[in-house]
Amino acid sequence: MQIEVLKSKIHRVRITGADLNYIGSITIDEDLMDAANVIEGEKVTVVNINNGERLETYIIKGTRGSGEITMNGPAARRVQPGDIIIIISYALLEFEEAKNFEPTIIFPNEKTNRLD
Repeated sequence: MQIEVLKSKIHRVRITGADLNYIGSITIDEDLMDAANVIEGEKVTVVNINNGERLETYIIKGTRGSGEITMNGPAARRVQPGDIIIIISYALLEFEEAKNFEPTIIFPNEKTNRLD
């Protein structure tokens, strides 16, 4: 039996942009992607602390070291620049493997979105 467990979390980062005219996804600084153990194209859940919105999308790479967190496409209507969000990814694991699995959780600087 497989169960879905927390794989990675980028805890409390600030939205730096919202691009309604982009096809879709969330752009994340590549430094944060590496630290959180997530990859381009990976499905994520985005939770907006400011308004309670919760949505699913996929990751695209942002410029390394930029602190960029941009919501793209229709989901851009669900955030405002300056909103604080949590980005979560999950993995399917065998039940026994899941008991010992350790997720990757990072806590960037909330003002700069960088790892201090």
